[in-house]
Amino acid sequence: MGPVQTVTVVGIGADGWAGLAEPGRAAVRAAEVLLGGPRQLDLVAGHTGADLRPWPSPMLPALPGLFAELADRRVGVLASGDPMFHGIGATLARVLGPDRLRVVAHPSAVSLACARLGWAVDGVEVVSAVARPLARVRRVLAPGARVLVLSEDAATPAAVAGLLVDAGYGASAMTVLARLGAPDERAGQGTAHGWVHPPGDPLNVVAVACVADPGAPVRAEVPGLPDDAYDHDGQLTKREVRAVTLAHLGPRPGELLWDVGAGNGSVAIEWLRAHRTCRALAVESTEPRAARIVVNAETLGVPALTVVRGTAPEALAGLPTPDAVFIGGGITTPGVLDTCWAALRPGGRLVANAVTLEAEALVLAGRAAHGGDLTRIEVSRAAPLGGFTGWRPAMPVTIWAVRKPQSV
Repeated sequence: MGPVQTVTVVGIGADGWAGLAEPGRAAVRAAEVLLGGPRQLDLVAGHTGADLRPWPSPMLPALPGLFAELADRRVGVLASGDPMFHGIGATLARVLGPDRLRVVAHPSAVSLACARLGWAVDGVEVVSAVARPLARVRRVLAPGARVLVLSEDAATPAAVAGLLVDAGYGASAMTVLARLGAPDERAGQGTAHGWVHPPGDPLNVVAVACVADPGAPVRAEVPGLPDDAYDHDGQLTKREVRAVTLAHLGPRPGELLWDVGAGNGSVAIEWLRAHRTCRALAVESTEPRAARIVVNAETLGVPALTVVRGTAPEALAGLPTPDAVFIGGGITTPGVLDTCWAALRPGGRLVANAVTLEAEALVLAGRAAHGGDLTRIEVSRAAPLGGFTGWRPAMPVTIWAVRKPQSV
């Protein structure tokens, strides 16, 4: 077997060949085959004798076969900006393995935008709208926050303005930076509620300096959002219980949660809000609640939440292995607890909440079988009582939290 092919990935900006440093130019000249988008390939036409090939469509499933076909050729790849920042370089590292890549970096659109605006790169929130829902912007909105949106196309700036107005951030200042780094680079400015600029160049970045409108909801980063942050029918893990539940679940970057009997989705949504790489499946049997979960996830900036419409335990078959499971409803249905425990990865966490005596009996039996901790929460809220104010207690909730052993 011959040596493993190395693929050279070259970042290139909107200024094309003129903006490439010598290592990037040398890599382009040395390639026998250059892969890239039509725009990137046009930027180097005439500067290389390589066979210029646009990516196949759809690209991702074709990549293994494409690189197998080119195994005996010197292959270069052109990437827009920094190949490893929301770029093809990161995709190729997953598909081919990082050891097969040589990356020639270039300033990203984020670095260029921050340089133009005088913003510290480590002080901005970056949201890519390229092939991703724009609703993800909602998760990072906060008074004083600085947000950079990597646009899908020329229509993205107006869509961002509309989203900001709807979210209560219409007073936010917007700057659209088009063709960053190119000789014809330009910028347009305004506020979200007064955005009147027509669509411009599709290659743009939207910078937002967030200003909350008076009375706009300001969402905390920690679990325990107000109950009225959700559209719900009463089937909702209440704020104080939700905060304790999420503390026991302990979301970590990249982990997957099953929210079984998700109701209106609050636990899964706040799991996703804990980190942008967290993943969650909300399993819900009733159509109106499943529809509300989708709306709530969009509103609170985590549209990646996957809703599984069905009744547990049958609906759990074939789902990817969870790192954590929350059983908020349906624990009394035969087989739900056992199925969740069996599916949970070793070392994973399971949390179950019980309100009824029947559910509590199952939680106690689960603890007897698997161990873990029991917590009982009783919350009272001040409410009018005649001409005075008194405490109105909610139903107590028993929380069972347990970690599955690493080897069972």
